[in-house]
Amino acid sequence: MDSLGPTKIYAAILTAGVVFGLSGLVGRLLVHPHKLDHPVLVIAGASAPATTAAPAAVAIEPVTPLLAAANAQTGQQLAARQCASCHTFTEGGRAGVGPNLHGVVGRNHASMPGFNYSPSLRAKAAEPWSYEEINAFIAAPARTIPGTRMAYAGLANPQQRADVIAYLRSISPSAPAP
Repeated sequence: MDSLGPTKIYAAILTAGVVFGLSGLVGRLLVHPHKLDHPVLVIAGASAPATTAAPAAVAIEPVTPLLAAANAQTGQQLAARQCASCHTFTEGGRAGVGPNLHGVVGRNHASMPGFNYSPSLRAKAAEPWSYEEINAFIAAPARTIPGTRMAYAGLANPQQRADVIAYLRSISPSAPAP
């Protein structure tokens, strides 16, 4: 292969990209597709097309029955892997990206002094964290409290959530009985 061989290959790829890009631009200029506001053809006796409904909320399995068999040590290991990059768990510990979770079970939402909570969590400041609320929140934070700043996808496994909650209960001196 001569010394201009790779240059010719790169030029061919670049030319193909420019041609495809320009053909897309010309296509959009020539054709103006738009969504119809109503059906063009109505068939007598047929039902109207279904409208798109909001997705139904996914039911989250209750955690209270699982707490009896939950393992706080396993929960501590899970919390170390899943939560410790943002949260601390020691009494009087500092806030990280997220608030310190020592004593969170039974404590009111958005109650760590000095932490900048999202408005959606501050709106729930008068409500305590129950086992089921923690369960729903760690299963899907953004779906449970829309507008939360917690960028965590959630923990899908109900037994793992129960283990994490058992650990949080073990470090919460004023936690209510499950």
